[in-house]
Formats: sequence, C-alpha cells, structure tokens
Amino acid sequence: MANKLYQPLLIESVKATANIEQHRFIGFDGAYCGAGEKALGVSDVAIDKDQYAPVAVLGTLLVVSAGTINAGDPVASDENGKAIKATGDALINGYAQDSVTEGQEIRVLRGI
Repeated sequence: MANKLYQPLLIESVKATANIEQHRFIGFDGAYCGAGEKALGVSDVAIDKDQYAPVAVLGTLLVVSAGTINAGDPVASDENGKAIKATGDALINGYAQDSVTEGQEIRVLRGI
C-alpha cells in the first residue's frame, strides 16, 4: 500500500489530558474530540497524558476512519476521535479526499 500525502500547514501544541494515539481528531480540551463536536485538529504523533502534543490544525491531514467514507464526503469525529461521515447536526471537521473503510487512514482536507 502506498503512503498517503500528509501535508500539515499549521501545527499547534496542546497539553494532552488523556493518552492520545496518532491521527485522531483532538478536541480543544486536549483529549479525543467528542462525537459530532468541532476538533482543534489532528494528533500528529502518539503522546502520553500530561505531555504537550503537536496537533495539526490546517492542511491535508491523516485520520483513522471508523466507517466507510467516500471521497468528497464531509467528515466528523466519533467519540474516539476517529473520522466518520458527517450526518445530521454533527460539526464538519474537513472533507474526505479518499474513499476508505473502517480502520484505514483517510486524507482529510481541513481548514478550521
């Protein structure tokens, strides 16, 4: 499998309030973004609680998917910071650049 383009344009630091895995939506509170909530950005690396985490805020970012998403779909966060297709009143955290199934990394074009 070929590597996907990952091009963050802005990295912000946030103190992790929980252990964080790489490529998950992160909330403004330093933990995984809640389901349907607005994300600060995407975790750039895995990080332990109470450490400062680099969070990619803008650009083409990689996020682990929690379901099937098609290219062009609006993307939201599930309760574990994974990407899902945005439905209902879920806040949009970017747009899919790939079609993927659960557990795959998806490129998300994000501009807060």
